[in-house]
Amino acid sequence: MARFALGMAQMLVEGGNLHANLARAEGMIARAASEGCAAVVLPECLDAGWTHPSAVELAAPIPGPTSDRLADAAREAGVYVVAGLTERADERIYNASVLISPAGEVLLRHRKINILEIAQDLYCIGDSLSVAETALGTIGIPICADDFASSLVFAHSLARMGAQMILSPCAWAMPAAHDNEAQPYGETWLTSFGELARLYDVTVVGVSNVGWITGGPWEGRKCIGCSLAMGPGGATLLHAPYGVDAEGLFVVEIDPHTPIARGTAIAGALKARGYEGP
Repeated sequence: MARFALGMAQMLVEGGNLHANLARAEGMIARAASEGCAAVVLPECLDAGWTHPSAVELAAPIPGPTSDRLADAAREAGVYVVAGLTERADERIYNASVLISPAGEVLLRHRKINILEIAQDLYCIGDSLSVAETALGTIGIPICADDFASSLVFAHSLARMGAQMILSPCAWAMPAAHDNEAQPYGETWLTSFGELARLYDVTVVGVSNVGWITGGPWEGRKCIGCSLAMGPGGATLLHAPYGVDAEGLFVVEIDPHTPIARGTAIAGALKARGYEGP
């Protein structure tokens, strides 16, 4: 697969402000295209805000009016888009992600599985994993805590399905008083992303929003960006700035690698790299 530029859209998300959030997302998609990106990753629950109670009213089906706006933006820009949305399915609400093609087609939808306990009154638990083959390579789109070290089985499964890139919408939040100089943020993700990148030669990207959480169980906390990209072998490709005001589009070069092995041969390939797990 050829190298390509990927935009990491570390955008402001305002709880409950659907139209302003979508307008920012559309702007980030257009900007990514203008800067030569073939794909762009946007944050988790960018429509309503992660755990914001407005999701009860704002969540929409996928496909539906919210995902359609992003699909139109992807088509106009001619880029792949990965984005986190709140999805309504009958009476249920899911924390979901989508992969949209440059033609505006939803290629893949994922429903977050590793839902924090504080969010389980709002979001239902996802029940499937899958990848999509694209012109850029094979992509999986787990969401934020799906990539915790304690639940890395999900990303391991995506890599075993052939994912060359794991692109994750995120909402990385800290207490309002958190001092990043005294306690630098990101070790959790450096550890888990690094394990995947080292074992499978995959590229792992997590893109968080910025801004204050204004409703829900973590009201008063701050989303701080610090978006992270790690490449095959475990190299850090880009670590975006920290802060509630650290909005920006950050461009990283992606070099998709061929999967290390397929099927039953994966176990031996992992063991050769020091992996002792199942």
